[in-house]
Amino acid sequence: MKQEQNNNQDKWVTHFEKSGGLSSPSFEETMRYFEHFTRDSNFAKMITLGFSPQGRPMRCMIVSNNREFTAPKARDSGKLIVLIQNGIHAGEIEGKDATMLLLREILITKEKEHLLKNLILLVLPIFNVDGHERISEFNRPNQNGPTEMGWRTTSLNYNLNRDYMKGDAPEMKIFLRFFNDWLPDFIIDNHTTDGADYQYHISYGLETNQNINKDTADFLKEKFIPHLTQKVTDKGFLISPYLEFKENKIENGIVLEPSLPRFSTGYAALHNRICLLVETHSLKPFENRVHSTKAMNEITLEYLNDNHLTVLAMNLRADKNTVDHYYGGNEPFPISFALTDESEPFLFKGFEMLEEESEVTGSKVTRYTDIPVEFEVPLFNKAEVTEFCDVPEAYLIPKELHFVVYLLKLHKIYVEQLYQPHVLHVERMRFKNVKFSAASYEGRQMINFDLIKWREKKRISEGNFVVRTNQPSLRVIVNLLEPTAPDSLAKWGFFNMFLERKEYIEPYVMEPYAKKMLEENERYRKDFYKKLETEETFKNDPNSRLDFFYKRSPFFDKNEKIYPIIKSFDKIRTNRSMDENYQE
Repeated sequence: MKQEQNNNQDKWVTHFEKSGGLSSPSFEETMRYFEHFTRDSNFAKMITLGFSPQGRPMRCMIVSNNREFTAPKARDSGKLIVLIQNGIHAGEIEGKDATMLLLREILITKEKEHLLKNLILLVLPIFNVDGHERISEFNRPNQNGPTEMGWRTTSLNYNLNRDYMKGDAPEMKIFLRFFNDWLPDFIIDNHTTDGADYQYHISYGLETNQNINKDTADFLKEKFIPHLTQKVTDKGFLISPYLEFKENKIENGIVLEPSLPRFSTGYAALHNRICLLVETHSLKPFENRVHSTKAMNEITLEYLNDNHLTVLAMNLRADKNTVDHYYGGNEPFPISFALTDESEPFLFKGFEMLEEESEVTGSKVTRYTDIPVEFEVPLFNKAEVTEFCDVPEAYLIPKELHFVVYLLKLHKIYVEQLYQPHVLHVERMRFKNVKFSAASYEGRQMINFDLIKWREKKRISEGNFVVRTNQPSLRVIVNLLEPTAPDSLAKWGFFNMFLERKEYIEPYVMEPYAKKMLEENERYRKDFYKKLETEETFKNDPNSRLDFFYKRSPFFDKNEKIYPIIKSFDKIRTNRSMDENYQE
């Protein structure tokens, strides 16, 4: 009997603890530990979301004291659904070990079992499962442990924390289906940061600018952040906002910019949900990082358990306000942001720095000492909206663009089809001044551009897809389909094929026709000679001169550089809904 008790106790000692806080378990060992929870507790169930490109299962553990193990049951429970996400960057893995310790206290030793009174937990032990197993002691040279760690990106070299909108990675496609099916009320995303050295053990990122519902931002600034910082400090950890330095220099100040939707925090904000970014400091020992992560997660869950009704009501209001303001109220929708020059003082707790000339680099290199220093720097955390757009009644997607509809369905966006032709007042757009990125980014050639916009009456044929904007996911819809939004499908290069010229005309055919156009059309004549006088590059380029006439001729492709998605400002009567299981 005593031997059985010892074996049972040993089962719950984690690999992290057995190693003296120096290392983290493998994928297989991690999954075995989490499976023990499901065998020894009726409150835990493990589900498989899908499989990675290398064939590893992506698993999630659901924790609920009333066994609400499906999304509908969880939503009907009146509890707060909290997602804890670990290892999206698999080298930054302390969230996994911290979660093991926390769940042991909830499910096995039960001193934290009260957290399940008002919470349902969704725990991803490891998001980037393939990257987790690309193990080496050399993967993150600027990180102090564990002894071996995984890799930042997936086996297909995707950085998952840049992929929330475009959903290119197979793992992200699996995650988006799961996330949008459950739509958690609060998300915790555990990471490790690097860069400068400083005294802080841990930092947090939260959206408090115009990219999230105002009431939610106020709640974070006035209630949650003060509570979090005080309680983490009380546990003995120095905490700060996420530390990103202006122009990479500490003395220039700290910038807290609105997060782009490609990131977990920015994507959650589009859903009117809070995502707490937890960032331990890579130069602190691994043991310290695990315990500071556990503290941050535990304090957050305690607060949410005590205030679950407040957060649930706030989320519901945010969903309603989004539709009421931008669809019903026709308020301009903010899609791009920039920090202002306004700042507030911040007492930075750093280490004394030295700059030394380097024979290797031929320049000065920063060295950090272990001498603590404190000095004041500006904190830039006020943003302004740099671009608005008008939210239409619906976005119209040509029926041939099935890949767009597939992606929208991953985001749980409701899509319909026209069952008969409609004549509608629409807005159309043409790209101009297109500039492709100099290098590939996350496997795509991103673009910047200007737009020419115009409104017209247009016949929309049967079978075209309709995406109405009176949905709680309005923010996601607009950020995907409004071309100038920073993480739109257009910006990510999904429509680059529409920017390419596919038909040409030979100069010996076009030149005589151009002469005729010049003789017969006074407007063309004036515009042509004006460009000759005012634009030296145009004047000296025979192809540009000929192209001037080609673009105005009946031979030119009128769809060149036209954004294929159309905005309708008319009510659309009756549509046929898409199958919920629509596949690409």
